[in-house]
Formats: sequence, C-alpha cells, structure tokens
Amino acid sequence: MGIHTGTAQAEVQKDLPGGYDGYLTLTLVQRVMSAAHGGQVLLSNTSTELARGQLELDVTLRDLGGTASRDLSKRMFEKNILTFNPGWDSNAQKLDTFTDVRDLQRQLKSQGVEFVSEADESTTGPASFITVDPDGNPILVDQHV
Repeated sequence: MGIHTGTAQAEVQKDLPGGYDGYLTLTLVQRVMSAAHGGQVLLSNTSTELARGQLELDVTLRDLGGTASRDLSKRMFEKNILTFNPGWDSNAQKLDTFTDVRDLQRQLKSQGVEFVSEADESTTGPASFITVDPDGNPILVDQHV
C-alpha cells in the first residue's frame, strides 16, 4: 500500500473539461504504491510529515531512505530501497523453514556490518533491521511472521 497527500491543480486547459489537473499528485501516489512490497505501507515525505504526532501510541514510522522519482519535478524518496522478507516466498506466503531476522542480524554483526536500526533480539516473530549498502542505499530486512 502506498499513501501520498497532494492537491489537485486547478488550471484552465483547453483539452481538459473543468480545468482539473491532478496528474502530478496521482503519479506520485502511484509511484509510492508501486515501491511497496507485500505487507508494507509506504508514505511519501508529504504524508509522513502530516502523520507525525497524529498516530496511535503503538504505531511508529520508520525512515527507509528513498528512491528518486524519475521524470517528476518533485522527489518522493532520496535513495533506492532494497527489501528482504525472511519467512515469505515471492507471493508473501509463509515458508515452512527460514532463517529468522534476528539470526541474520547476529551473523551480519559478527562480520562487522553496521545498522541504522536493529531487531530486538530478545523477541520472536515479526521484526526488522536496516543497514546500508556501499552506495548509501538502505537495505530493509523485514520479517512479518
């Protein structure tokens, strides 16, 4: 799911009855939606800023970095995002066996990898961590099961 907040641009256009042009807003929400992977809810920067301070106590926002919105005058994301979902197959169906996100985190830590955010290793079930690739792009390892 992708969420973007924007306005319709009221412009007089000969080929557009009523002068309504929401192309940029609709394009941005489509790009946010297409960047999301199974189970994710992505917000554009605009929606994130509007949501801050308005969320329930048990809901948090996590900065995943960004992706350039090619061919648009505005940017939704700053960098590319690479995501992995341990425990899911390519159709977001639970796998019978998989390496838990906390085990992956421990393996990477033992190799000297630094983290932007870490999974709580004292828990089980859904958790995630974020690290960064050599080009500065965030890598999200997000376990939903």
